[in-house]
Amino acid sequence: MSLSVRGLTQFELGYTYEGIPAADPLNFFIFTGTTADNENIQSLSLAQGSADISAPLYNAVGGQLSETLRDPARHFGGFVNLAYGSYGLNREFVRVDTGTIGHSGIRSFVSFSYEGADNWRGSGRNTRYHVDAKAVKEWGKGSHSAFVLSYNSPTGYYLQTPSMAQWKALGTKANYASDFHKGGSSYYRFQENQRNSLILGAPTHFRLTDSISVDTTPYYNYFWGYGDGGTTLPTGYSYVGNQNTGPLQVNSQASSIIAAAIDTFHERHGGLNSAIHWKTKHNTLSVGYWYSYYTQQEHSYYAEADGQGRIASMIGDYPIYTAAGLPLSRYNINFVQQTNAIYIHDEFKAFHDRLTIEAGFKEAMVSRMSTQLVPGANYKTTANYAEPLPQFSASFQITPHDQVYINGSTAFRAPSSILTMADYFSTTTGKLAHSRATNLSPEYSIGEEIGYRHYGLVSVSAALFNYNLTNRQLNSTVYLNGVPTTASINAGGQTSRGASLELGLRPWHHFSPYLSGQYLHATIDNNLASGGDLLPTRGKIAVNTPTFSGAIGLAYDNGHMFGNFNLNYIGSQYATFMNDQKIPSYMTANVTLGYRFENYHFLKHPQIQLNLVNLGNNGYLSGASSLVGNAKATRGVYGSTIAAQTPLYYIGGGFAGVVSISSGF
Repeated sequence: MSLSVRGLTQFELGYTYEGIPAADPLNFFIFTGTTADNENIQSLSLAQGSADISAPLYNAVGGQLSETLRDPARHFGGFVNLAYGSYGLNREFVRVDTGTIGHSGIRSFVSFSYEGADNWRGSGRNTRYHVDAKAVKEWGKGSHSAFVLSYNSPTGYYLQTPSMAQWKALGTKANYASDFHKGGSSYYRFQENQRNSLILGAPTHFRLTDSISVDTTPYYNYFWGYGDGGTTLPTGYSYVGNQNTGPLQVNSQASSIIAAAIDTFHERHGGLNSAIHWKTKHNTLSVGYWYSYYTQQEHSYYAEADGQGRIASMIGDYPIYTAAGLPLSRYNINFVQQTNAIYIHDEFKAFHDRLTIEAGFKEAMVSRMSTQLVPGANYKTTANYAEPLPQFSASFQITPHDQVYINGSTAFRAPSSILTMADYFSTTTGKLAHSRATNLSPEYSIGEEIGYRHYGLVSVSAALFNYNLTNRQLNSTVYLNGVPTTASINAGGQTSRGASLELGLRPWHHFSPYLSGQYLHATIDNNLASGGDLLPTRGKIAVNTPTFSGAIGLAYDNGHMFGNFNLNYIGSQYATFMNDQKIPSYMTANVTLGYRFENYHFLKHPQIQLNLVNLGNNGYLSGASSLVGNAKATRGVYGSTIAAQTPLYYIGGGFAGVVSISSGF
């Protein structure tokens, strides 16, 4: 998923699923595919500007994305959805509700889906198996608990991220090779990846008295899989760490071989978030505590390709060994992160609830320990962070339809990427390829917003916002032996200011138009280090921050026929801190058309729907994958010449059409 709010990336957004922190705890990637299937989502909301202080988050200066799973039906039934479309897409979804089970008061559902589709460009077919389940129990006067499960197993192939020169020369044909004999290490099958996940949670609400309640959410997340890439290895010598381990034990007699570079990972994340609430006539006071324990094991392997480009095991079950009897490896990392956070929050209402004032404080403490087990590496690296995170907001209901508000929020984010805290070495020279980073400063951000909302036939939302970030942590993709991995870049200070406007019409003759726009001015506050010099970046426009963006939408629904159209515009964005290479502006347009039928026998609300995605657009640069300081040779602040680097880019998807048929029963 790629999501940006007011120039802040998904890494500055909090993401919760049924009150469970669902983003990667280290990189803060938002993998929405790991949570509920679309048919099971009860609500998906984005609160811009500030997050719920009681949420198990600390990085959410840009806002909070909250997702909830639908509650099971009280009566037995189910739902089926079948979809087929472009690129060989086929998707099947089925859900069964048990209804209330006997006299237990428990009701539940379970769903299963399968999806398969070819890559929209290049070779490779992606598959996804997914299971959602939920059980709920209500008792007493307002108490309830739930058990939530989401399992996801996708297999896919990385798409090539081209340079600007490659994009201009090849466009959407800048892909990995479809044939091993022509592509060698660039063969697409070496790009296989998998990120399996299991999310478990038990959100519970206890109503102890009319004024006192407790919320508690224990959870456990497990992510495991691999990400691979193609590479070429010499066979006559090798190094594991800085240790000379001799020739490789391989089948080929050639001086070099083509191999898959394999990165395997296992991530386990358990925690408990609890809060007690005391409600009086004008106040609601909440006090809570969040604890999480996260571990990650990440190991690199290499596997020899046969004459047809096949790999015996893409997860490294049959690695290449060296003459010394060691598996060839660049890193073998174990990482542990513990988070403790205490928070207090008070909400005060006055003037018949027209005035609402909220204030809160969270102290977030994060401790990290990483060990690297290859010879010659620093064995252990530790880091500890403790940051105060105050919040404040106030709103006043001028009339029943008009509101003004103001809020301020803070957040912090420790440096991303498990490789940041580890040494790793070249397998061909034994020289240090990357030195561990120590004493890294966390990103700390302060956000302020003032706005106005009107609710009526025409709804209006207008806001002015300001964000100040120090030690801005940006995630960038780097390639280690062909495997894309995440690196953390300290981009210094950043100031982002802007305005946003949203207009929406309540259904009128079944039509509902929508319009939104945003102006953003985001600048870099410092000159950034590059080698032994500084790039003159102070005052430059921040990367990945379009000055203008907007959307136009139109929906129609008369109960049977329905449809919507939306057009999105994203302004140009810089991919370098020196502003010497950028992504052109682009527009995307999508259309949905459908018809709902009357109930027929056991079929409830059968429906047929057509989705057309990216009308008139067959590929565009949608974002920077690998950020760099400068794309052209630049004179540094101290006079040296700083060599040019090459940013890489994501390509946005092409046109696709999907037809789906669904019905309840």
